[in-house]
Amino acid sequence: MNDLSSVKIALLQLSCGADVSTNEAKTVEKIREAAMHGAQIICLQELYNAVYFPQRVAVSGYRYAQPLPNPTTAALSALAAELGVVIIVPIYEEALPGVYFNTVVVFDADGRDLGKYRKTHIPDGPQYLEKYYFTPGDLGYPVFQTKFGCIAVGICWDEWFPEVARIFALQGADIIFYPSAIGSEPDRPDYSSDAAWQTVIRSHGITNGVFIAAVNRVGTEDEMTFYGKSFVSDPFGDLLAQAYSEEIILYADCTLAKIRQARELLHFLRDRRVDTYQPLLNKIMI
Repeated sequence: MNDLSSVKIALLQLSCGADVSTNEAKTVEKIREAAMHGAQIICLQELYNAVYFPQRVAVSGYRYAQPLPNPTTAALSALAAELGVVIIVPIYEEALPGVYFNTVVVFDADGRDLGKYRKTHIPDGPQYLEKYYFTPGDLGYPVFQTKFGCIAVGICWDEWFPEVARIFALQGADIIFYPSAIGSEPDRPDYSSDAAWQTVIRSHGITNGVFIAAVNRVGTEDEMTFYGKSFVSDPFGDLLAQAYSEEIILYADCTLAKIRQARELLHFLRDRRVDTYQPLLNKIMI
């Protein structure tokens, strides 16, 4: 935990079009707006500068990948330094020709590159065909000590797995950010996962005594409609801010004293029985 009493965060819930440059320019404009309104940590949505290309399997989708660092990240690093804010940048990374990661880079308020996280859990289902595009992350679960607190970032499918949040919390994260791209389910057109999505992620905040900030995209791309519903919850699971299905900058003030308050009331970290958890290392038990 850091020495600040409160941190103001902003989540950029935006739509994306086919032109990368247009998406990037809109995002820069919104980052400036968020900083002008006092945001100290600003998180972009998953694959923020491109359409959600994993809807279909096509070699052409690899064109969105870029090595790191690149001109896009350099510009956002400079912007972080100019505005004095932390910027969380999810981007498609080309590590080697043919080896690609769904990655997030964190820039501190002075523009320093604090490192990156590569998405660990890669889904594969109708119109979420990510295993074709992304290699599973190989960097573990880092946390980032920023000017405004210790943060962690999981990416979309990672947010459904309680083990990820627990590791982040044990390493000192005050706020866990989850940039996402989630929406309609083509094999269940009458179903929306938004309630389950929020419930499971908020529960990670409760069981670990941390703030949760989940940011999704909105709009219709090809055959998918993204429902937005970005939100911020506190260590008790209470909602601090909630978006709906429109473009918006979602703000929340995170009072960090709530972390201690929650953990001193609900002793989930103290009462863990790590000596009994060996079965978690097996895919199945018979």
